[in-house]
Amino acid sequence: MGGGRSFFPVFRRRERAWPRCLVAGLLLLPGPSTAWADRYPDRPIRVIVPTSAGSSPDLVARLLQPHLEKRLGQLIVIDNRAGASTIIGADAVAKAAADGYTLLLVPTTFTVNAALNSRLPFDPERDFAPIAIVVKNPLLFCVNARLPAHTLQEFVALAKAEPGKLNYATPGASSQAHLLIEMWSARAGIRLQHVPYRGGGPAALSVVAGETQLVLLSSTGMTSHIKSGAVRVLATGGAAREAELPAVPTVAEAGFPGFEAVQWVGLLAPGGTPREIVDTINSAVNRALRDPDLMENLGAQGTTAAGGTPEEFRALVSSELKNWKETAHRAGIHLE
Repeated sequence: MGGGRSFFPVFRRRERAWPRCLVAGLLLLPGPSTAWADRYPDRPIRVIVPTSAGSSPDLVARLLQPHLEKRLGQLIVIDNRAGASTIIGADAVAKAAADGYTLLLVPTTFTVNAALNSRLPFDPERDFAPIAIVVKNPLLFCVNARLPAHTLQEFVALAKAEPGKLNYATPGASSQAHLLIEMWSARAGIRLQHVPYRGGGPAALSVVAGETQLVLLSSTGMTSHIKSGAVRVLATGGAAREAELPAVPTVAEAGFPGFEAVQWVGLLAPGGTPREIVDTINSAVNRALRDPDLMENLGAQGTTAAGGTPEEFRALVSSELKNWKETAHRAGIHLE
């Protein structure tokens, strides 16, 4: 009897101690998200491009594709989801699983839409995890060659002499170029008339023909007109001068410090994607963008390899959202 009484209390104490040991051991094991990230990637990755095949973002995606496959060791599938000015494709990624197997390669339109449209089906900051800026493409301030302005300051002087007389062309109302020229003209203290066109090609031709006096477009859309002498480049919107246009100052050098006019294409994942996975993809993108062949091929498309950290991309998105909203409100621009 006495032996039985002494046995059972000891048994119960051991029984109570066992779960504590088990819990302590489990705490030492890697968590599910860590183990998941360690295995990433173990199947093909889909990159949704919210523009049509053959568009600039699509070309960037297809140039980057084999380099990412090499560095991630998995098939990269390009999925074009054009429509609603990139909103359809972006929404598909916003609602995808945050596991790194569905990504979004998107142009600057991403922040323009978000700044002008308060009814988007997603939040551009909360619902996405920035990975890296893939390419940047500085825009050029170009004028009709017959206009008596050889610098931005001379153009400003002309505009101030006859307020509202000078026109500027854009690829469309509520476009990035529309917002940028409104932002710049406000800083310059001038008033210009906006003439929207259906695309960059018609906008460029309007300046060539003298129907409008100013246009802000990429070198891809303006190179032939620059070479023909039909238009004159007053400034480039990048942070540094263009190698192909070494004599052309940046907007900052031309008297507007801190002002940039740049298109970009960037890679994002759904919000909540584990940081380990984001870092894995970011590292692969940055290594790919240092590849001489990829850099050359991107350059042939009029773009420049970018790269950088997720934090830098997030800061760019936040800054643009703020600037676009303020500019649109001040100029009375609404999404059309």
